Amino acid sequence: MAAAAVTGVFALHGAPGPAVPSDGPRPVAAHSQTRAVPVALDQRDADVRLSETRPFSLLGVTWDDPRARLTGTAEFRTRSAVSGQWSGWSVLDADDGPGDASARRGGTSAVWAGPSDGAEVRIVADPDATAVLPAGLRLDLIDPGQGAPGTPGAPGAPVPPAAGSPAEPADGGTGTLGAVRPAIISRAGWGADESISPAAPQYLPGGKVKAVVVHHTAGSNAYACADAPAVVRGIYAYHVQQLGWRDIGYNFLVDKCGTLYEGRKGGVDRPVLGAHAYGFNTETSGIAVLGTYTTAAPGEAVTSAVARLAAWKLGQYGVSPTGTTTLTAGADGTNYFGKAWTLGTRISLPTIHGHRDGYNTQCPGDALYAELTRIRTLAAQAAAG
Repeated sequence: MAAAAVTGVFALHGAPGPAVPSDGPRPVAAHSQTRAVPVALDQRDADVRLSETRPFSLLGVTWDDPRARLTGTAEFRTRSAVSGQWSGWSVLDADDGPGDASARRGGTSAVWAGPSDGAEVRIVADPDATAVLPAGLRLDLIDPGQGAPGTPGAPGAPVPPAAGSPAEPADGGTGTLGAVRPAIISRAGWGADESISPAAPQYLPGGKVKAVVVHHTAGSNAYACADAPAVVRGIYAYHVQQLGWRDIGYNFLVDKCGTLYEGRKGGVDRPVLGAHAYGFNTETSGIAVLGTYTTAAPGEAVTSAVARLAAWKLGQYGVSPTGTTTLTAGADGTNYFGKAWTLGTRISLPTIHGHRDGYNTQCPGDALYAELTRIRTLAAQAAAG
């Protein structure tokens, strides 16, 4: 499949965030570039090569209909802004679900490529799939901007409630099962530009987190941990500005060094409604590990951080990290293992489970999924104090 070389002016998006006092963290504005991906006449393959772009570090492919799925393979490669060399081809995860109800576009996962100034994408429909590629394919490139590294807030520092939020659990500081709240980089700490997501936070209708869903974000694992706040900002910008979501989809994020980040706004100690597990968002909280864990195993820093966070979050509601819970499907669905259900079906799942348990996706990758048993054990130890 021959790629079309493209140069010239891109559609550019992004504006500075609101000013904050000089002695506090400053919001960091992200900027995006978009380019249509030409589709072949048979609508079964598409490709574009961008030989000259403005600097970017994160990318994804989006399309017009947020309910449509890309039934096929999307691959990308990028040119390093440092070395000038092209990377090898990598796969874009195209099966994470429709996300927020407010979504304006569908899209692949956003992947971190590192500082780049060129990109190439090729997309091919599955040979036995009857559907053609989604209409309006577009390559979205994100520059997350430059900001100071985040600083974790004090574990016991109170988080002020948002207007209309549900009452805090009786033991919101440590959790009913004894797990201490871990240090978490706030949204201000990673430079969130709150001006791009002005909508008020939403909360779980039942007011209780019944399970934690573990994800990986996909993309390169070669990021420096000092760059992790930029990775989070890039995902935030992609979810909000490119896909049209009300906020970043995940409730929490974890980098490969084990640092925890606040995701969707509304208070880390509250049952915030995220957009991370299609059909099960209303009863769960999502923790996403930055990077790809299909074959690369997460380190001890990652498994320990996920376990400590899950133990604390579940402990707020008296939920055992080694138990099972019953969730009610908010949509028809099929998981990675072929189990299918219809809207309203009650499904038993571990209180700490992988995204693939509730949706037909490879997320959180084979290697991270294989660590879930250990994560549950570590979480139980944290809950026991």
